[in-house]
Amino acid sequence: MNHIDDERKRWEQQTLNPVVGKYPEREPDFVTPSSIPVPEVALPKDQDYMEKLGFPGEYPFTRGVQPNMYRGKFWTMRQYAGYATAQESNERYRYLLEQGQTGLSVAFDLPTQIGYDSDDPIAAGEVGKVGVAISSIEDMELLFHEIPLDKVSTSMTINAPAAILLAMYVAVAKKQGVETSKLRGTIQNDILKEYVARGTYIFPPKPSMRLITDSFQYCQNNIPRWNTISISGYHIREAGSTAVQEVAFTLANAIAYVETAMKAGLKVDDFAPQLSFFFACHNDFLEEIAKFRAARRLWATIMRDRFGAQSTNSMRLRFHTQTGGSTLTAQQPENNIVRTTIQALAAVLGGTQSLHTNSMDEALWLPTEKSVRIALRTQQIIAHESGVADTVDPLAGSYMVEYLTDEIEQRARQYIQQIDEMGGALSAIENGFVQREIQDSAYSFQKALEGHHHVLVGVNDYQIEESIDMEALKIDPSIERGQIERLREFKKKRDNERVQALLGELNSAARSEENLVPLMITCVEQKVTLGEICGVLRDVWGEYQPPVWA
Repeated sequence: MNHIDDERKRWEQQTLNPVVGKYPEREPDFVTPSSIPVPEVALPKDQDYMEKLGFPGEYPFTRGVQPNMYRGKFWTMRQYAGYATAQESNERYRYLLEQGQTGLSVAFDLPTQIGYDSDDPIAAGEVGKVGVAISSIEDMELLFHEIPLDKVSTSMTINAPAAILLAMYVAVAKKQGVETSKLRGTIQNDILKEYVARGTYIFPPKPSMRLITDSFQYCQNNIPRWNTISISGYHIREAGSTAVQEVAFTLANAIAYVETAMKAGLKVDDFAPQLSFFFACHNDFLEEIAKFRAARRLWATIMRDRFGAQSTNSMRLRFHTQTGGSTLTAQQPENNIVRTTIQALAAVLGGTQSLHTNSMDEALWLPTEKSVRIALRTQQIIAHESGVADTVDPLAGSYMVEYLTDEIEQRARQYIQQIDEMGGALSAIENGFVQREIQDSAYSFQKALEGHHHVLVGVNDYQIEESIDMEALKIDPSIERGQIERLREFKKKRDNERVQALLGELNSAARSEENLVPLMITCVEQKVTLGEICGVLRDVWGEYQPPVWA
């Protein structure tokens, strides 16, 4: 028996340990349709190559964060959704759960994302436009009506006011009689990428980072199964970055969060296991697979060598993937089914822990039930019919995949070193470096498109004559009026003296070093609204104003 055989035997014994990821949910016979046995993991025969790749579930995690990956349990299948009202969104969530979705993913409207109530004058015309309007605990209760929060995993794409939405979620769970220790899910809570790619920031960086570390600390002590942050490359990529930049800038931001938490007195192995990541998946099939493998290996090295993490759980890069929204076309929207399938397959082959598949009509309007069902069925067909989930990291050893994995890791590392030399991610953002790099990449891609150096099927080649139903794009204005009326009635019926007292307490706490999350939970339980909480914090901390570069 050679050394590789010895290592394989050791790894196989390790996979029997439930602590490192042996799941009982999925135990079929792993054979091809021709009855050829499918190995749990294919191994190279070359010793040097074997040492470089390692085993799944072990440092440096190139081949996946769990030893048996999807042989034990499929990725969490999510569909990102948020309709104008909490009631509509609740109906869609329950429909998706009935269709086999295994996790919820909440899209919020713009006023909610930037901390304004639906009845605020600044919210006029935007209520319920790009997601669900959540101003109060009453809205949150409607959103999760008859959905037991101890039975589902919920992801909330919310950043600047993430701690407040977390407080509302905890408060609703308590009303359901669910212990916080049983809650599973994620708040995106990634403010740094908002300053460079998305724009839904509220407060300056320093107090924003404080809210993030407050969330880390609260969840560490109270919600151990909750992902306290989803460090997002998705929006960086959607803004126009390359795959290399997506990895580099995301991990540079992650380094900043870890450093901030450690400076606040948290120990790396206490909070790092609750960090998670969020990546896009675009159309270049092999590059996207390699991107995920490179990101895992690079993050494991950073956590071990830079931050001295001892726990393997701290070194695992666990991530959610969403197929690329910016790759969808309004022209010939049926083509988007093919694009989404390619991207979803790349995410699975790259080892994602959670996946959202875009619907074919999202470039036009909120997706129909039929298009959402097709998007979900895409994941289910990949899981149950393609065979790619039957073995771990099936493309490992491909000359091209390994070449791209090495190249992406090396180039991302060079970016991170460059950002370190500037003083870190925040300095690189403040001096406009990250923004300029993304803008240059976006411009280059657009020029390639316009010059026909890059073909986008149905857009700059293979066009057809088609029309769009403009009536389907209209939003009923009575939805916004109804939301505002409900909120005003909610505010009339509450104990407003108690509300004002709590807002005063929050003002004082924001000026101290007190963890704000427990007080936010009390506030929302006593019917203080999102906008009122953010209003107090604006008064204390001010609002972020982006710099103007020459």
